[in-house]
Amino acid sequence: MIFQTLDDKFECVGIYTNGQLYFEDFPDALTQTWKYTGSLYDLDAQYAWLMAQGMTLEEVAPESLKVPLEKAQRRLRAYVKSFKLAKIDLREHCIFDLVPQDFLKEFCEIKNQITQHVFETYEKPECYEHLATVYRLLYKIKYQNLNLNIDNCKELFYSSISRANSQKLLEGPKHISYNIFGTVTGRLSTYPDSFPVLTLRKEMRKLVKPYNDWFVSLDYNGAELRTLLALSGQEQPEGDIHDWNMKNIFELSLTREEAKTTIFSWLYNPDSKSIATDIYNRDKLLEKWYNDGYISTPFGRKIKVEKRKAFNYLIQSTTSDIVLDRAVAIDKMLEGTKSFISHIVHDEIVLDMTDEDRNIIPDIKEVFAKNSLGSYLVNLNAGKNYLDLKELKL
Repeated sequence: MIFQTLDDKFECVGIYTNGQLYFEDFPDALTQTWKYTGSLYDLDAQYAWLMAQGMTLEEVAPESLKVPLEKAQRRLRAYVKSFKLAKIDLREHCIFDLVPQDFLKEFCEIKNQITQHVFETYEKPECYEHLATVYRLLYKIKYQNLNLNIDNCKELFYSSISRANSQKLLEGPKHISYNIFGTVTGRLSTYPDSFPVLTLRKEMRKLVKPYNDWFVSLDYNGAELRTLLALSGQEQPEGDIHDWNMKNIFELSLTREEAKTTIFSWLYNPDSKSIATDIYNRDKLLEKWYNDGYISTPFGRKIKVEKRKAFNYLIQSTTSDIVLDRAVAIDKMLEGTKSFISHIVHDEIVLDMTDEDRNIIPDIKEVFAKNSLGSYLVNLNAGKNYLDLKELKL
């Protein structure tokens, strides 16, 4: 049965189906809807938005529904604008308490028809289940506010520029709204109404504090290089990958930092010929993963891309999905504890941890290390704010 939720927040529970609004005693067999929301977080439904891989209602609507949809959305925007003028925070209120029920029925019926159209005409992507689990986690993060404060941040107010940047962050959005479809490769971006965690200046990280006792940060040592090795069928170096490259690729002719700079320059520049080895071999990798103008990744993504960019797309997309997949696994580990995933930045997962949960950190590290492509070396750091993270040795 096709249905729509009336709000996207955990505490705002209501649905529309078959011409009726329900706030309790929901009908059975609710199976298909436009998009996942927290108000029915435990419902096993299919989502048209993921089927269409992030396309909007306007983009997927059949011609017969485009005009009714535009009229309904224009009316919804007018309601939202009036709420903003009245200083009503929609993150704190259920929208079905604020707009007429006749409008909710009208809008939801249009969404139901569009949802049905998508399920009838779109092919389910191979990466659907991966996207569904990741989106549920990102949704959960969206409704967590960051702990932003100026404690021990006096140095951020010495210059006018730094002071202005700090004030802008403190007065802006406190939540992180990730866009799972914001990039071609699937690497996360954020929506405009989000805290800018992915582009945050390094010194501004000091404003971000844990609610619990510590931030614990996990990231991979040479993440994209390790993904390249894994996709090429090569064994993972047990130690630091840049030390390994210095000895095995450059035969000690370069320092570690020189080796690191050289290999990343080669990795991101498709014209570079500075590396000539079967261990790191672009052409062999593309023979396996690039066909007819498309990259097919181990996570089921199929990305149209010109050959010049195909190698970078494959490595970046696969690495991003590895991290997101491990974030989902770690989030499940933390169920029933006070600790939680605070945010994700590229190949880094940052946990807001309590002292009482410190005993599970080794297990979390192991789960992060062992991904679907092999075992990657993990960097583990901890601190009292997001800037001052120090190595945590277990």
